[in-house]
Amino acid sequence: MVASTFHIRLAAAGQRLERTQALRALQLNLGRLCNMRCSHCHVGAGPDQGATQMPDAVVAQCITAMDRLQPRCVDLTGGAPEMHRRFRELVRAARSRNIPVIDRCNLTILLVPSYRDLPQWLADHQVEVVASLPHWSREISDRQRGDGSWEQSLEGLHRLRAVGYGTGDPQRQLTLMTNPDGDRLQLLCSKITDQWRQELAKHGVTFDRLIGLTNMPIARFRDWLVETGRLERYQQVLENAFNPCAVRGLMCRDTLSVAPNGQLYDCDFNQMLDMPLAGHTIADVTPESLAGRSIRTGSHCFGCTAGQGSSCAGATVAAP
Repeated sequence: MVASTFHIRLAAAGQRLERTQALRALQLNLGRLCNMRCSHCHVGAGPDQGATQMPDAVVAQCITAMDRLQPRCVDLTGGAPEMHRRFRELVRAARSRNIPVIDRCNLTILLVPSYRDLPQWLADHQVEVVASLPHWSREISDRQRGDGSWEQSLEGLHRLRAVGYGTGDPQRQLTLMTNPDGDRLQLLCSKITDQWRQELAKHGVTFDRLIGLTNMPIARFRDWLVETGRLERYQQVLENAFNPCAVRGLMCRDTLSVAPNGQLYDCDFNQMLDMPLAGHTIADVTPESLAGRSIRTGSHCFGCTAGQGSSCAGATVAAP
């Protein structure tokens, strides 16, 4: 079994993969509804996914769970999480409990007329924006997200800057998340980050930090790999780049991923592959029931342990 292959690599490296006691992030997937349809999306999000939105009953359970789990942050993702009609209620619920909030924003949603006030609203509630931008160049970014999306993303960044994001204000943190073009590994270092700052500054854009996410062989990206005959090669690239130092910082150890139906997962990738964390839902899970649990793994896990490591918070080991 492929999962056993990953465990063999862990064991050979003297590593064990189990959950820690402290919950860093309560990550809520509010559904796959999105105004975009990106080629690399591991969620398969798009404008036709309205039926996947988290129902009211589960939203209420998530709010109650904030008190029970006491996460260090609430991480709202999708799809475009802002398109969920109770997105702002979830933000207010977390902030009223003094829990920091992350909004995983595709930037172009900020140009939709009904979300015109969103940048100021996010700033007022001190929400960290983690904005997806595949690359600083128009050509590479548009290749993944569609023609014109780079220009729209820049406009979204301008609107965020106008309300204080990307200016060094700790209450208005702007993080850019990039991912490789095609089937290459993610590589970030201070030199690359400097290049991003220089190139985007030409367009009046600044940001607080740059993080990267390895393309996972799931959903649309996997379909592309299969169609182009690159799946086996890409999987081998990930396995060959296995870095035991990346294991300690894996997000599955201290993140709880919640599906729209309330089912729990070790990470968002496991959620997309229907590999649930059995025994509990968001309605009844406790910190004690999570601590020390073994984490479900598969071939995709090599994507998070390749090279610098990969997670929703960026690399899991420092760049050389």
